[in-house]
Amino acid sequence: MTSLQPNNPESTSSNKGFYRKLPKGIWALGFVSMFMDSSSELVHSLLPIFMTTTLGASMVTIGIVEGFAEAAAAITKVFSGVISDYFQKRKLLAVIGYGLAAITKPIFPLATSIGWVFGARFVDRIGKGIRGAPRDALVAEIAPEQLRGAAYGLRQALDSVGAFVGPLLAVAFMIWFANDIKAVLWVAVLPAFIAVLLLIVGVREPESLVYAVPHRNLLSLNNAKRLRLRYWLVVALGAVFTLARFSEAFLILRARDVGLAIGYVPVIMIVMNVVYSIFAYPAGAAADRISARTLLLCGLGILVVADIVLAIAASPGVALLGSAFWGLHMALTQGLLSKLVADTAPADLRGTAFGIFNLVNGGALLLASVIAGSLWSMFGASATFTAGASFAAFAAMGLLLYRPNARVTEHSTGL
Repeated sequence: MTSLQPNNPESTSSNKGFYRKLPKGIWALGFVSMFMDSSSELVHSLLPIFMTTTLGASMVTIGIVEGFAEAAAAITKVFSGVISDYFQKRKLLAVIGYGLAAITKPIFPLATSIGWVFGARFVDRIGKGIRGAPRDALVAEIAPEQLRGAAYGLRQALDSVGAFVGPLLAVAFMIWFANDIKAVLWVAVLPAFIAVLLLIVGVREPESLVYAVPHRNLLSLNNAKRLRLRYWLVVALGAVFTLARFSEAFLILRARDVGLAIGYVPVIMIVMNVVYSIFAYPAGAAADRISARTLLLCGLGILVVADIVLAIAASPGVALLGSAFWGLHMALTQGLLSKLVADTAPADLRGTAFGIFNLVNGGALLLASVIAGSLWSMFGASATFTAGASFAAFAAMGLLLYRPNARVTEHSTGL
Protein backbone atom coordinates (compact mmCIF):
# COMPACT_ATOMS: atom_id res chain seq x y z
CA MET A 1 0.00 0.00 0.00
CA THR A 2 1.24 3.49 -0.79
CA SER A 3 2.38 5.23 2.34
CA LEU A 4 1.52 8.88 2.75
CA GLN A 5 3.06 10.98 5.50
CA PRO A 6 2.34 14.69 5.28
CA ASN A 7 5.32 17.00 5.13
CA ASN A 8 4.45 18.52 8.46
CA PRO A 9 6.80 18.86 11.44
CA GLU A 10 3.99 17.83 13.76
CA SER A 11 3.66 14.51 11.99
CA THR A 12 7.20 13.52 12.98
CA SER A 13 6.51 13.84 16.70
CA SER A 14 8.27 11.27 18.83
CA ASN A 15 6.50 8.24 20.18
CA LYS A 16 7.23 9.25 23.76
CA GLY A 17 4.51 10.32 26.16
CA PHE A 18 1.23 8.77 27.14
CA TYR A 19 -0.54 9.82 23.97
CA ARG A 20 2.61 9.69 21.82
CA LYS A 21 2.39 13.41 21.07
CA LEU A 22 0.03 12.99 18.16
CA PRO A 23 -0.30 15.99 15.78
CA LYS A 24 -2.44 18.92 16.97
CA GLY A 25 -4.82 18.38 14.07
CA ILE A 26 -5.76 14.95 15.45
CA TRP A 27 -6.53 16.49 18.85
CA ALA A 28 -8.59 19.24 17.20
CA LEU A 29 -10.61 16.69 15.20
CA GLY A 30 -11.10 14.72 18.42
CA PHE A 31 -12.47 17.76 20.27
CA VAL A 32 -14.72 18.61 17.30
CA SER A 33 -16.14 15.09 17.59
CA MET A 34 -16.45 15.49 21.35
CA PHE A 35 -18.54 18.68 21.16
CA MET A 36 -20.75 17.41 18.34
CA ASP A 37 -21.28 14.08 20.05
CA SER A 38 -22.15 15.85 23.31
CA SER A 39 -24.90 17.60 21.39
CA SER A 40 -26.04 14.60 19.36
CA GLU A 41 -26.04 12.11 22.23
CA LEU A 42 -27.96 14.50 24.46
CA VAL A 43 -30.65 14.45 21.77
CA HIS A 44 -30.40 10.73 21.02
CA SER A 45 -30.52 9.71 24.69
CA LEU A 46 -33.95 11.33 25.00
CA LEU A 47 -35.31 10.95 21.47
CA PRO A 48 -36.64 7.37 21.71
CA ILE A 49 -38.53 8.28 24.90
CA PHE A 50 -39.73 11.53 23.30
CA MET A 51 -41.02 9.60 20.27
CA THR A 52 -42.83 6.97 22.34
CA THR A 53 -44.25 9.08 25.18
CA THR A 54 -44.84 12.48 23.56
CA LEU A 55 -45.40 11.56 19.90
CA GLY A 56 -46.86 8.04 20.38
CA ALA A 57 -44.48 6.21 18.02
CA SER A 58 -44.32 2.39 18.00
CA MET A 59 -41.15 0.27 18.31
CA VAL A 60 -41.30 -0.59 14.60
CA THR A 61 -41.56 3.11 13.74
CA ILE A 62 -38.52 3.89 15.87
CA GLY A 63 -36.59 1.09 14.16
CA ILE A 64 -37.53 2.46 10.73
CA VAL A 65 -36.65 6.07 11.67
CA GLU A 66 -33.28 5.02 13.11
CA GLY A 67 -32.51 2.63 10.29
CA PHE A 68 -33.35 5.01 7.44
CA ALA A 69 -31.51 7.88 9.11
CA GLU A 70 -28.33 5.86 9.46
CA ALA A 71 -28.68 4.41 5.96
CA ALA A 72 -28.95 7.97 4.58
CA ALA A 73 -25.70 8.82 6.35
CA ALA A 74 -23.99 5.79 4.88
CA ILE A 75 -25.12 6.49 1.31
CA THR A 76 -24.00 10.11 1.58
CA LYS A 77 -20.57 9.00 2.79
CA VAL A 78 -19.88 7.32 -0.55
CA PHE A 79 -20.42 10.53 -2.49
CA SER A 80 -18.60 12.74 0.01
CA GLY A 81 -15.66 10.35 0.07
CA VAL A 82 -15.40 10.25 -3.71
CA ILE A 83 -15.72 14.05 -3.97
CA SER A 84 -13.04 14.56 -1.32
CA ASP A 85 -10.70 12.29 -3.29
CA TYR A 86 -11.44 14.11 -6.55
CA PHE A 87 -10.91 17.65 -5.25
CA GLN A 88 -8.41 16.59 -2.55
CA LYS A 89 -10.26 18.84 -0.09
CA ARG A 90 -11.34 17.03 3.05
CA LYS A 91 -11.88 19.91 5.46
CA LEU A 92 -14.51 21.81 3.42
CA LEU A 93 -16.78 18.77 3.25
CA ALA A 94 -16.26 18.14 6.96
CA VAL A 95 -17.33 21.73 7.76
CA ILE A 96 -20.46 21.37 5.59
CA GLY A 97 -21.35 18.09 7.28
CA TYR A 98 -20.89 19.34 10.83
CA GLY A 99 -22.75 22.55 9.90
CA LEU A 100 -25.79 20.62 8.67
CA ALA A 101 -25.86 18.61 11.89
CA ALA A 102 -25.70 21.82 13.93
CA ILE A 103 -28.63 23.51 12.19
CA THR A 104 -30.92 20.51 12.79
CA LYS A 105 -30.57 20.64 16.58
CA PRO A 106 -33.24 23.33 17.16
CA ILE A 107 -35.75 21.30 15.11
CA PHE A 108 -36.03 18.47 17.65
CA PRO A 109 -37.51 20.55 20.52
CA LEU A 110 -39.81 22.28 18.00
CA ALA A 111 -41.16 18.98 16.62
CA THR A 112 -44.87 18.32 16.96
CA SER A 113 -45.08 15.07 14.96
CA ILE A 114 -42.97 12.05 14.07
CA GLY A 115 -42.56 13.55 10.59
CA TRP A 116 -40.64 16.51 12.04
CA VAL A 117 -38.38 14.18 14.00
CA PHE A 118 -37.82 11.97 10.96
CA GLY A 119 -36.92 15.00 8.83
CA ALA A 120 -34.50 16.45 11.39
CA ARG A 121 -32.93 13.06 12.05
CA PHE A 122 -32.58 12.48 8.31
CA VAL A 123 -30.82 15.82 7.68
CA ASP A 124 -28.66 15.34 10.77
CA ARG A 125 -27.49 11.98 9.43
CA ILE A 126 -26.95 13.44 5.96
CA GLY A 127 -24.58 15.85 7.69
CA LYS A 128 -22.88 12.93 9.38
CA GLY A 129 -22.57 11.22 6.01
CA ILE A 130 -21.00 14.27 4.37
CA ARG A 131 -18.38 14.70 7.10
CA GLY A 132 -17.60 11.07 7.95
CA ALA A 133 -15.43 9.77 5.10
CA PRO A 134 -13.47 13.03 4.53
CA ARG A 135 -12.79 13.34 8.28
CA ASP A 136 -11.64 9.72 8.57
CA ALA A 137 -9.38 10.14 5.53
CA LEU A 138 -8.04 13.39 7.02
CA VAL A 139 -7.06 11.55 10.22
CA ALA A 140 -5.01 9.08 8.16
CA GLU A 141 -3.31 11.92 6.29
CA ILE A 142 -2.46 14.08 9.32
CA ALA A 143 -1.18 11.22 11.50
CA PRO A 144 2.16 9.43 10.94
CA GLU A 145 1.51 5.98 9.49
CA GLN A 146 3.10 4.16 12.43
CA LEU A 147 0.70 5.95 14.81
CA ARG A 148 -2.45 5.57 12.75
CA GLY A 149 -4.17 3.17 15.14
CA ALA A 150 -3.42 5.51 18.06
CA ALA A 151 -4.76 8.48 16.07
CA TYR A 152 -8.07 6.76 15.34
CA GLY A 153 -8.23 5.53 18.92
CA LEU A 154 -7.69 9.04 20.29
CA ARG A 155 -10.33 10.59 18.04
CA GLN A 156 -12.74 7.81 18.99
CA ALA A 157 -11.93 8.25 22.69
CA LEU A 158 -12.70 11.99 22.60
CA ASP A 159 -15.81 11.25 20.54
CA SER A 160 -16.86 8.85 23.28
CA VAL A 161 -16.20 11.45 25.99
CA GLY A 162 -18.77 13.60 24.22
CA ALA A 163 -21.05 10.60 23.96
CA PHE A 164 -21.24 10.25 27.74
CA VAL A 165 -21.16 13.99 28.51
CA GLY A 166 -24.28 14.41 26.34
CA PRO A 167 -26.43 11.92 28.28
CA LEU A 168 -24.97 13.23 31.55
CA LEU A 169 -26.17 16.71 30.60
CA ALA A 170 -29.52 15.17 29.67
CA VAL A 171 -29.91 13.67 33.15
CA ALA A 172 -28.83 16.88 34.88
CA PHE A 173 -31.18 19.08 32.86
CA MET A 174 -34.08 16.62 33.09
CA ILE A 175 -33.80 17.08 36.87
CA TRP A 176 -33.39 20.86 36.48
CA PHE A 177 -36.35 21.21 34.10
CA ALA A 178 -38.56 18.67 35.91
CA ASN A 179 -38.58 16.11 33.05
CA ASP A 180 -39.51 18.67 30.39
CA ILE A 181 -37.88 16.85 27.43
CA LYS A 182 -38.42 19.69 24.96
CA ALA A 183 -36.67 22.20 27.23
CA VAL A 184 -33.72 19.84 27.67
CA LEU A 185 -33.38 19.33 23.90
CA TRP A 186 -32.62 23.05 23.51
CA VAL A 187 -29.41 22.54 25.52
CA ALA A 188 -27.96 20.55 22.59
CA VAL A 189 -27.78 23.59 20.31
CA LEU A 190 -24.71 25.33 21.81
CA PRO A 191 -22.11 22.50 21.73
CA ALA A 192 -23.07 21.70 18.12
CA PHE A 193 -22.13 25.20 16.95
CA ILE A 194 -18.95 25.17 19.09
CA ALA A 195 -17.88 22.04 17.19
CA VAL A 196 -18.29 23.76 13.82
CA LEU A 197 -16.30 26.82 14.96
CA LEU A 198 -13.49 24.64 16.36
CA LEU A 199 -13.23 22.73 13.09
CA ILE A 200 -12.97 25.94 11.09
CA VAL A 201 -10.23 27.50 13.22
CA GLY A 202 -8.43 24.48 14.68
CA VAL A 203 -7.86 22.04 11.80
CA ARG A 204 -5.50 22.69 8.89
CA GLU A 205 -5.58 20.45 5.86
CA PRO A 206 -2.01 19.36 5.01
CA GLU A 207 -0.85 21.25 1.92
CA SER A 208 1.29 18.34 0.76
CA LEU A 209 -1.69 16.07 0.06
CA VAL A 210 -1.50 16.34 -3.72
CA TYR A 211 -1.31 12.97 -5.34
CA ALA A 212 0.41 12.28 -8.61
CA VAL A 213 -2.73 11.06 -10.35
CA PRO A 214 -2.82 12.32 -13.96
CA HIS A 215 -6.53 11.73 -14.60
CA ARG A 216 -8.68 11.97 -11.51
CA ASN A 217 -12.14 10.52 -12.00
CA LEU A 218 -15.18 10.27 -9.85
CA LEU A 219 -16.13 6.75 -8.79
CA SER A 220 -15.27 4.40 -11.66
CA LEU A 221 -14.84 0.70 -12.27
CA ASN A 222 -11.09 1.12 -12.62
CA ASN A 223 -10.88 2.81 -9.23
CA ALA A 224 -13.04 0.10 -7.67
CA LYS A 225 -10.63 -2.51 -9.05
CA ARG A 226 -7.78 -0.81 -7.20
CA LEU A 227 -9.49 -1.67 -3.90
CA ARG A 228 -8.01 -5.07 -3.20
CA LEU A 229 -9.41 -8.20 -1.58
CA ARG A 230 -8.13 -7.30 1.88
CA TYR A 231 -10.16 -4.08 1.75
CA TRP A 232 -13.36 -5.91 0.76
CA LEU A 233 -12.79 -8.36 3.60
CA VAL A 234 -12.74 -5.43 6.03
CA VAL A 235 -16.00 -4.14 4.47
CA ALA A 236 -17.64 -7.54 4.92
CA LEU A 237 -16.47 -7.75 8.53
CA GLY A 238 -17.85 -4.31 9.26
CA ALA A 239 -21.25 -5.27 7.84
CA VAL A 240 -21.48 -8.42 9.95
CA PHE A 241 -20.50 -6.45 13.06
CA THR A 242 -23.27 -3.95 12.31
CA LEU A 243 -25.90 -6.68 11.86
CA ALA A 244 -24.99 -7.88 15.34
CA ARG A 245 -25.05 -4.34 16.77
CA PHE A 246 -28.30 -2.54 15.91
CA SER A 247 -29.18 1.06 16.82
CA GLU A 248 -28.33 2.13 20.36
CA ALA A 249 -31.87 3.52 20.63
CA PHE A 250 -32.80 0.01 21.74
CA LEU A 251 -30.43 0.23 24.70
CA ILE A 252 -32.33 3.31 25.87
CA LEU A 253 -35.67 1.58 25.40
CA ARG A 254 -34.38 -1.46 27.30
CA ALA A 255 -33.40 0.74 30.24
CA ARG A 256 -36.92 2.12 30.37
CA ASP A 257 -38.37 -1.37 29.87
CA VAL A 258 -36.66 -2.71 33.02
CA GLY A 259 -37.90 0.14 35.18
CA LEU A 260 -35.36 2.97 35.00
CA ALA A 261 -37.14 6.26 35.70
CA ILE A 262 -37.65 8.42 32.63
CA GLY A 263 -35.37 11.19 33.90
CA TYR A 264 -32.51 8.72 34.42
CA VAL A 265 -32.81 6.71 31.19
CA PRO A 266 -29.80 8.52 29.62
CA VAL A 267 -27.63 6.92 32.35
CA ILE A 268 -27.45 3.78 30.22
CA MET A 269 -25.68 5.79 27.50
CA ILE A 270 -23.41 7.40 30.08
CA VAL A 271 -22.25 4.01 31.31
CA MET A 272 -21.70 2.72 27.78
CA ASN A 273 -19.72 5.74 26.68
CA VAL A 274 -17.62 6.04 29.84
CA VAL A 275 -16.36 2.51 29.18
CA TYR A 276 -16.00 3.28 25.46
CA SER A 277 -13.95 6.43 26.09
CA ILE A 278 -11.67 4.77 28.67
CA PHE A 279 -10.73 1.86 26.42
CA ALA A 280 -10.87 3.38 22.90
CA TYR A 281 -7.38 4.89 22.93
CA PRO A 282 -5.62 1.85 24.51
CA ALA A 283 -7.41 -0.41 22.00
CA GLY A 284 -6.38 1.86 19.11
CA ALA A 285 -2.77 1.91 20.28
CA ALA A 286 -2.85 -1.88 20.68
CA ALA A 287 -4.00 -2.17 17.06
CA ASP A 288 -0.62 -0.74 16.00
CA ARG A 289 1.16 -3.66 17.69
CA ILE A 290 -0.96 -6.82 17.84
CA SER A 291 -3.16 -8.87 15.52
CA ALA A 292 -6.37 -7.28 14.31
CA ARG A 293 -7.91 -10.76 14.28
CA THR A 294 -7.33 -11.12 18.03
CA LEU A 295 -8.92 -7.76 18.82
CA LEU A 296 -11.91 -8.42 16.56
CA LEU A 297 -12.55 -11.83 18.16
CA CYS A 298 -12.35 -10.26 21.62
CA GLY A 299 -14.79 -7.55 20.52
CA LEU A 300 -17.27 -10.08 19.15
CA GLY A 301 -17.05 -12.20 22.29
CA ILE A 302 -17.77 -9.19 24.47
CA LEU A 303 -20.72 -8.21 22.23
CA VAL A 304 -22.21 -11.68 22.73
CA VAL A 305 -21.90 -11.20 26.51
CA ALA A 306 -23.48 -7.73 26.27
CA ASP A 307 -26.46 -9.01 24.28
CA ILE A 308 -27.02 -11.95 26.63
CA VAL A 309 -26.91 -9.70 29.71
CA LEU A 310 -29.38 -7.27 28.11
CA ALA A 311 -31.64 -10.15 27.03
CA ILE A 312 -31.94 -11.52 30.58
CA ALA A 313 -31.98 -8.13 32.36
CA ALA A 314 -34.83 -7.72 34.82
CA SER A 315 -33.54 -4.66 36.69
CA PRO A 316 -31.79 -1.38 35.81
CA GLY A 317 -28.50 -2.57 37.36
CA VAL A 318 -28.25 -5.58 35.05
CA ALA A 319 -29.15 -3.46 32.02
CA LEU A 320 -26.38 -1.01 32.95
CA LEU A 321 -23.91 -3.90 33.16
CA GLY A 322 -24.93 -4.98 29.66
CA SER A 323 -24.44 -1.42 28.46
CA ALA A 324 -20.90 -1.40 29.91
CA PHE A 325 -20.02 -4.55 27.98
CA TRP A 326 -21.52 -2.93 24.86
CA GLY A 327 -19.19 0.06 25.29
CA LEU A 328 -16.16 -2.21 25.72
CA HIS A 329 -17.02 -4.00 22.50
CA MET A 330 -17.26 -0.66 20.68
CA ALA A 331 -13.87 0.44 22.02
CA LEU A 332 -12.17 -2.73 20.78
CA THR A 333 -13.64 -2.67 17.28
CA GLN A 334 -14.63 0.75 15.93
CA GLY A 335 -11.25 2.49 15.79
CA LEU A 336 -9.68 -0.77 14.61
CA LEU A 337 -12.04 -1.10 11.66
CA SER A 338 -11.25 2.51 10.63
CA LYS A 339 -7.53 1.73 10.83
CA LEU A 340 -8.00 -1.38 8.69
CA VAL A 341 -9.83 0.62 6.02
CA ALA A 342 -7.03 3.20 5.94
CA ASP A 343 -4.34 0.49 5.84
CA THR A 344 -5.90 -1.47 2.97
CA ALA A 345 -6.92 1.39 0.64
CA PRO A 346 -4.66 3.35 -1.77
CA ALA A 347 -3.79 6.78 -0.35
CA ASP A 348 -5.59 8.67 -3.13
CA LEU A 349 -8.76 6.58 -2.68
CA ARG A 350 -9.11 6.71 1.09
CA GLY A 351 -12.18 8.94 0.97
CA THR A 352 -13.87 6.60 -1.50
CA ALA A 353 -12.85 3.56 0.57
CA PHE A 354 -14.35 5.00 3.77
CA GLY A 355 -17.47 5.99 1.81
CA ILE A 356 -18.06 2.48 0.47
CA PHE A 357 -17.32 0.96 3.87
CA ASN A 358 -19.91 3.18 5.51
CA LEU A 359 -22.47 2.64 2.73
CA VAL A 360 -22.39 -1.11 3.27
CA ASN A 361 -22.52 -0.67 7.05
CA GLY A 362 -25.43 1.76 6.75
CA GLY A 363 -27.42 -0.78 4.78
CA ALA A 364 -26.63 -3.39 7.42
CA LEU A 365 -27.71 -0.99 10.18
CA LEU A 366 -31.02 -0.30 8.42
CA LEU A 367 -31.69 -4.02 8.18
CA ALA A 368 -30.56 -4.66 11.76
CA SER A 369 -32.69 -1.85 13.22
CA VAL A 370 -35.84 -2.90 11.36
CA ILE A 371 -35.29 -6.52 12.47
CA ALA A 372 -34.67 -5.39 16.05
CA GLY A 373 -37.83 -3.28 16.16
CA SER A 374 -39.92 -6.06 14.61
CA LEU A 375 -38.62 -8.72 17.01
CA TRP A 376 -39.26 -6.42 19.97
CA SER A 377 -42.86 -5.75 18.85
CA MET A 378 -43.63 -9.43 18.16
CA PHE A 379 -41.67 -11.29 20.83
CA GLY A 380 -40.38 -8.75 23.34
CA ALA A 381 -37.04 -7.19 24.20
CA SER A 382 -35.27 -10.45 24.99
CA ALA A 383 -35.75 -11.71 21.43
CA THR A 384 -34.10 -8.57 20.03
CA PHE A 385 -30.92 -8.99 22.08
CA THR A 386 -30.83 -12.78 21.66
CA ALA A 387 -30.83 -12.27 17.90
CA GLY A 388 -27.94 -9.80 18.27
CA ALA A 389 -25.96 -12.35 20.27
CA SER A 390 -26.60 -14.97 17.58
CA PHE A 391 -25.31 -12.68 14.80
CA ALA A 392 -22.19 -11.87 16.84
CA ALA A 393 -21.50 -15.55 17.58
CA PHE A 394 -21.92 -16.37 13.88
CA ALA A 395 -19.43 -13.64 12.94
CA ALA A 396 -16.91 -14.91 15.52
CA MET A 397 -17.15 -18.46 14.16
CA GLY A 398 -16.60 -17.20 10.62
CA LEU A 399 -13.54 -15.24 11.70
CA LEU A 400 -12.13 -18.27 13.54
CA LEU A 401 -12.61 -20.51 10.50
CA TYR A 402 -11.11 -18.00 8.05
CA ARG A 403 -7.50 -18.76 7.19
CA PRO A 404 -5.76 -16.12 5.05
CA ASN A 405 -3.43 -17.47 2.40
CA ALA A 406 -1.24 -14.39 2.21
CA ARG A 407 1.54 -13.91 4.69
CA VAL A 408 0.67 -11.14 7.17
CA THR A 409 2.92 -8.15 6.68
CA GLU A 410 3.34 -4.75 8.26
CA HIS A 411 0.75 -3.26 5.91
CA SER A 412 -1.77 -6.12 5.84
CA THR A 413 -4.95 -6.35 7.82
CA GLY A 414 -3.52 -8.93 10.19
CA LEU A 415 -6.65 -11.02 9.75
